[in-house]
Amino acid sequence: MAETKPIWTEGTVAGITHRTQNLFSLQIDADVAPFAAGQYTSLALDVDGERIAQPYSILSAPQNRPLEFFFYTQPDGQLSARLSQLKTGDRLWVQRKPEGSFTLQQVPAGKALWLLATGTGVAPFLSMLREGSLWQRFEQVHLVYAVRHWDDIAYNELIMATREHFGERFSFIPFVSREKREGCVHGHIPASISNGTLERVAGHPFSLDDSQFMLCGNPGMVQDALAALEQRGFTRSSEGRHGHITLEAYW
Repeated sequence: MAETKPIWTEGTVAGITHRTQNLFSLQIDADVAPFAAGQYTSLALDVDGERIAQPYSILSAPQNRPLEFFFYTQPDGQLSARLSQLKTGDRLWVQRKPEGSFTLQQVPAGKALWLLATGTGVAPFLSMLREGSLWQRFEQVHLVYAVRHWDDIAYNELIMATREHFGERFSFIPFVSREKREGCVHGHIPASISNGTLERVAGHPFSLDDSQFMLCGNPGMVQDALAALEQRGFTRSSEGRHGHITLEAYW
């Protein structure tokens, strides 16, 4: 009988970056199974004899190590606050086999790919940008990234490098809801779909023939953006049926 590997493998913190008071990134060395960009795995700590675990999307590309994760520190969260206090060399548990179907393999090829995210829900999209295969399947990629304050925009260096490398094939459209800032859309993603602001700012109209949408983040945004897109005639992909919209609520 073949030996069954345990669910968990021990990981080591290779680095931690505090981006704002509540946002941070962890780099973790861990022996995990191969994964696709957009998938997630669980992280865990043992606290008072109990293993506390939470799933998180992997932000690093599948071909890169260490693994990278992006977090918002929940004030009442059992795990995220403890993860934010880790230091280089600390140990934690990592689920050995990543999971999830929020991947480009589930998305039909088309002319334009719209990646709509709020907060740390941008993580799977950054993994896809780092992995790179989306450029073989889409002529144009739009990253739409919504936060409350401009300082909450993370990985700006990666986004700007992508824009510099791919030029007009890539557009970055930041949304900021609680302050007005030049170069950002003030408001929320779902309303911008309904009133045409998103298409206008991007300079590209949606198309029922060749636009694909991936939604990730706050469940309220995901559901409201889904409803707004459905009002425009776009359909949600489901098991065995390809539509225009693939989504993942992030908590």
